[in-house]
Amino acid sequence: MTIKPWRRTGSRTVHRDRWVHLRAEAWVTGEGKVLDPWYMLDWPDLVHVVALTPDDRMVLVRQFRPGAEATVLELPGGMVEAHEADPVAAGRREFTEETGYAAEGFRLVSTLRHDPAHAGNRLHVVLAEGAVPAAAQQLDHGEEIAVECLPVSEVVAGLGAGLIGNAGHVGPILLALRAAGRLGF
Repeated sequence: MTIKPWRRTGSRTVHRDRWVHLRAEAWVTGEGKVLDPWYMLDWPDLVHVVALTPDDRMVLVRQFRPGAEATVLELPGGMVEAHEADPVAAGRREFTEETGYAAEGFRLVSTLRHDPAHAGNRLHVVLAEGAVPAAAQQLDHGEEIAVECLPVSEVVAGLGAGLIGNAGHVGPILLALRAAGRLGF
């Protein structure tokens, strides 16, 4: 079966602020079906950092997430600022701000789509190796973050049981561990 491209026939802003731009679009599918409204979210690119310490631990952050109504364990990271052209530099900045750690080396592992059905932004996966405590956290307004370093084997074993509650962090962990030579697939 050949999938024909869809055609956008309209777009209107529902809400826009510094964090998100919500649009209601009208689309015609390749088979001629009209989808209106089709909601799209525009927000900045994101960066997730998978950081490994010299003693084989992963640097993680625990913070309250309103969508889950719970405190969850996640990868450090955040938004790539508008003035940042390099996602690795953005990852280094976010990692240091949120954790107070530095690392010997940072490298881009993959660039993925965050939610291609409803968002145009990208998700950059950065691997940081040789992570060590270096300074105090520099948290943004509203951030309350606890840093936890868990053995890599414990993180991998707990993925299927929801140790990392954000589904968008599981793939980056696996990709980064493969890039670090820790997993083969």
